Amino acid sequence: MERKNINRGFKQLRVWKDAVSLYVLAYKSFSSVPFELKKVAANSIDAAHSISRNIAEGYCRRSLKEYLNHLNISLGSFGEFHSCYESFRQANQIDDEVYEQLDELHYKVENELLKLIESLQKKQGTQDWDDSFLCK
Repeated sequence: MERKNINRGFKQLRVWKDAVSLYVLAYKSFSSVPFELKKVAANSIDAAHSISRNIAEGYCRRSLKEYLNHLNISLGSFGEFHSCYESFRQANQIDDEVYEQLDELHYKVENELLKLIESLQKKQGTQDWDDSFLCK
């Protein structure tokens, strides 16, 4: 059963769906690391997960200013996650194939987020934003 309301609208955003896919890929890529790397792997997985969580939280805030703030926090998480998997690669803790899968999806989703932010900033400039809960 699908449950819908205005506060769950973020689930329709391609960038949110793709950010969840990035988290899933991060989980699959880092969950089987040796014990001594578990903390670093967990931090990497959390950085990837933070991206979709902040997109959702910002959407649910209803205020354009708060939404943009959370999207910018997501951008910070993108940087953090990129640093994580880049470090894993340079330390030879992931192979090139895993790195390429992570980097390709990361790049795609990051650009989707940048486009969303740009679009919302335009709405902010024209004050074309309705933060009510009225469905039209």
